[in-house]
Amino acid sequence: MLNRLNFEWSLECEIQCLSAEVESLGRAPVASARLLELKEENSRLKYRINVLKRSLQEDDVSNDAMTNIVVALQHVFATAITSAFPDLSRPPLAVSPNQQARFGDYQCNSAMAIAQMMKAKGMKTNPREIAEQIVRHLPHNQLIHNTEISGPGFINVFLKKSFVTRAVSSLLMNGVRPPTLRRRKKVVVDFSSPNIAKEMHVGHLRSTIIGESLCRLFEFLGYDVVRLNHVGDWGTQFGMLIAHLQDQFPDYLSVSPPIADLQAFYKESKKRFDEDEDFKKRAYSCVVRLQSKEPNFIRAWTLICDVSRKGDGPLRAEPVCANLLNEGVLVTFATYLQSLVKVFVPLELFDLLPHFRLQT
Repeated sequence: MLNRLNFEWSLECEIQCLSAEVESLGRAPVASARLLELKEENSRLKYRINVLKRSLQEDDVSNDAMTNIVVALQHVFATAITSAFPDLSRPPLAVSPNQQARFGDYQCNSAMAIAQMMKAKGMKTNPREIAEQIVRHLPHNQLIHNTEISGPGFINVFLKKSFVTRAVSSLLMNGVRPPTLRRRKKVVVDFSSPNIAKEMHVGHLRSTIIGESLCRLFEFLGYDVVRLNHVGDWGTQFGMLIAHLQDQFPDYLSVSPPIADLQAFYKESKKRFDEDEDFKKRAYSCVVRLQSKEPNFIRAWTLICDVSRKGDGPLRAEPVCANLLNEGVLVTFATYLQSLVKVFVPLELFDLLPHFRLQT
């Protein structure tokens, strides 16, 4: 009897719990109304996010389109190809300007290459069908107005007039703007570095102009450019000149030597160097003493540099080169040698671009 009462009591409790749940369900429309309100707000936010994404995409495209329309189209077609053929590993991507305006502004020729790739895997597919798949999977973008498939699978691309209008207007108002560098790097351009003991010739100017053109291009792109043009190398050539100077003008330390033609003076020293073994040994000795910075030999080196400035040597063109290079960057070997120890270690800390050397 007691067990029966307990059982009935438990049933009564369960009935009460179920009744309470039913009553709460009757009040559910209040919660549902709040839920509908949140869902509606969520939809509005999603719509706003999509509008902002499209706006950002237009800004990115308009900035890059000035010089990189091909790159922007490659991104669009790469997305389409990956969506259409997700199983292909690194599918070929070929986008280029169209050669004939009647076939559109640009052309994507990836379909034929993809067909060859699939054929190699045992999957025979018509390139035109592949092109149709690519076109169907093109994502929303601000560049492409229309596409047409021609021939075996060429995808002709026609740009939107609104996109072209924005790009041209931006170009007219802001000029050509290079892409933003992710990381500013240092470019070192080493110019002709002529032998100042010889006569200046047009080759030195030619390479200087080419080097300066490269420098200005790199600066326009945002790189940190260093221009170098070393002159006055303390090598065998100066050893020959100093030894010859000592013989021809023994009093050069007190009286400035009247060297009218440095080129002829150099040829005379070179001839003696090739024919006279004793002179060759003296020339080598002069190089060693010059590099040891003995005052008399530094003085001789300075005199020869002065003759080069006054005569037809490369240093005479120093002002011209300085104008070409925007700033004076003609560096004597003495300056270079003195700062070599200080510069050597810091250079290891720099992330330098390839070192350009322009030979004449």
